[in-house]
Amino acid sequence: MPAKHTRSISAAESADSPVRGPVVVTRTVHFNAAHRLHNPAKSARWNRDVFGPCNHANWHGHNYVLEVSVIGVPDPETGYVVDLGDLRDILEREIVSHCDHRNLNLDVDFLAGVIPSAENLAVAFWERIAPHLGRARLHRVCVRETERNRAEYFGPSGPPER
Repeated sequence: MPAKHTRSISAAESADSPVRGPVVVTRTVHFNAAHRLHNPAKSARWNRDVFGPCNHANWHGHNYVLEVSVIGVPDPETGYVVDLGDLRDILEREIVSHCDHRNLNLDVDFLAGVIPSAENLAVAFWERIAPHLGRARLHRVCVRETERNRAEYFGPSGPPER
């Protein structure tokens, strides 16, 4: 039986392959922080009734998980939508270094005047991250406060249609 001939594809040839569409890439980071959910425009009773234990006057903390997804067409030279090391550095510089082991209400400049709910954190983090991505586009920011609670933000235009 004759041997089958196989031909390997060089990196240059694979770079010329047709693009089939965008790819979503996600990086996860962690930080620990304290916060208090409190609306200063409302009464103490209203805040207790609405926010319950999350309104505790002496704060409470979470072990946050932040998932950041970017979308784009992989670069033909690298195969990357984004260099994950670069994305890690952006998340460390723009979010983790400001929030880790901090009081989100008192210590984080870009959260001044913001009720630090998971929803508001997702929006604020989006605004911090989006300008630094280069050719990739921010697709999703997910803030997990607990194993059971998370908020996802897909930017001002909302989630993609399925």
